[in-house]
Amino acid sequence: MTRILEALGVTRRYGSRAVVEDVSLSLAPGEITALLGGSGAGKSTLLRLLAGLEPVEAGEIRLGEQILSAPGRTLPPERRRIGLIFQDFALFPHLTAERNVAFGLNHLSRAEAAARIEHWIGLLGLTHRASAFPHELSGGEQQRVAIARALAPQPDAILMDEPFSGLDPALSGSVRSAALAAVRAAGIPALMVTHDPAEALESADRIAILSGGRLLQSGTPEDIYTRPTTLAAAQALGPVNVIPRALLPIAWQNLVSAAGALVGFRPEALRLDASGPVRLMVARRRLTGPLVRLTLVGQGLELEALLPLGPGPVVGEETGVTLAPGAAFTFASGET
Repeated sequence: MTRILEALGVTRRYGSRAVVEDVSLSLAPGEITALLGGSGAGKSTLLRLLAGLEPVEAGEIRLGEQILSAPGRTLPPERRRIGLIFQDFALFPHLTAERNVAFGLNHLSRAEAAARIEHWIGLLGLTHRASAFPHELSGGEQQRVAIARALAPQPDAILMDEPFSGLDPALSGSVRSAALAAVRAAGIPALMVTHDPAEALESADRIAILSGGRLLQSGTPEDIYTRPTTLAAAQALGPVNVIPRALLPIAWQNLVSAAGALVGFRPEALRLDASGPVRLMVARRRLTGPLVRLTLVGQGLELEALLPLGPGPVVGEETGVTLAPGAAFTFASGET
């Protein structure tokens, strides 16, 4: 029976500094939660608390009804049944891919272990590489072996610390999809630490944003992206145009009903409209692949717009601009 893995008000201090402070997070079976934040946010420390690699000063970590950590009490990692995957994969160089996967299966009969190995090696597309040693595998193949090894013992949860950050960008998308599909197939709680908002949005079922050791917001990718509760949470998932409400063009005021001194919206919420009453000049035009990023200035504003590649205004040209209905969110002044 799968169980929820929870952090309940956990705090971890290094000296007088709280690296993780009063964080509560629930990881549901069958879901991948991306723990997102910049360098020093406390992401890896929270993962280590969940894994039992560090103690908590306050709060609890539970797996279902079982208390794994509490002040003065830490169940060691080897007794938690939680799989761990780190950036460097940590494969045994003298063992083949299938023997790496077999490493944690000594408690099973030979037939049961062989069946487990065959299942996970096959699910991760490694059958043809089962006899290869780590140095003979690509980075993506090594990463998939590491995930197969973590899942083969049938853990109660899996924790991944920046598991795809070292992969070639040209291959990371396909490797990540295959690897996370296998993690979901295990039907257990899964946490993926990442500093990449695009990876979190594309790959996770839920996102938790950590900053300065505190949890800013958690929810589905769509909820957090379109309805951030603080400016810091909004900015953690990508660029945001922020305007003091007093400077909001009159033509857009009826599009922002919620209270708040600051109005925010994503670059893609801006649309070009040649006849629109809000007139701005194109100060900069940058190609970002299939999209074009425009910097628009005027009326005391400097805004970013993200538009499909195609004909459009050039630098120095004025254009009408509209704001998509329902795209704006608001914050109290200076709210983080």
